[in-house]
Amino acid sequence: MRIDALEESKHIKGRYLVHLSDQSLLKVTDVEVVTFHLYPGRELDEGTLADLREAAGRSNARALAAKLIGHRPQSRKELLQRMKEKGIAQRDAEAAADWLEELGVLDDGAYACTVVRHYSQRGYGQKKLEAELYRRGVGKEHWAAALSEAEPPENGISAFLQARLRGKDPNDPREIKRVSDALLRRGYSWSQIKEGLRAYGSQVEEDSSC
Repeated sequence: MRIDALEESKHIKGRYLVHLSDQSLLKVTDVEVVTFHLYPGRELDEGTLADLREAAGRSNARALAAKLIGHRPQSRKELLQRMKEKGIAQRDAEAAADWLEELGVLDDGAYACTVVRHYSQRGYGQKKLEAELYRRGVGKEHWAAALSEAEPPENGISAFLQARLRGKDPNDPREIKRVSDALLRRGYSWSQIKEGLRAYGSQVEEDSSC
């Protein structure tokens, strides 16, 4: 196989386009250009071409992984899914994720803590936090450490009640039902909500349920 042309990408720095004599196009990085001594007119035997394709796949996967993780923090599972959607082979995607983990850039434990702090500070309870960790593909082995950094539930509940019940009768059953349902949707347990209502001054029966 002959290289008919070798041109630098106009859109991605460090990317080169290798035009082969069978009309196919191979995208490589400057690392492959140097390592494989690529230049127009060079003949590539089958073994060299196979090695070049494999090396290019690994390099392109790394470049894409670094770009994706640079846009926003994410879990390993999310990153692998995004790379799959971009057409990256599973083996190359896994290798790129391993590489980022070795660099400390991809860290599910740290990411889990970020997710928990974000939603906790916005006033969500544990069930919501766990649902977010699950949705984002964070392994359960990281949950306990992350959840330990959540705001105390009474803080979130108190702030919510202050905002929703200000100027209203805290013992109006309809208002109690409305805020209780809302807090349940935000991931708090009924026992936590009940204690919060009592601290706010609402009269809640011991056997009440929402």
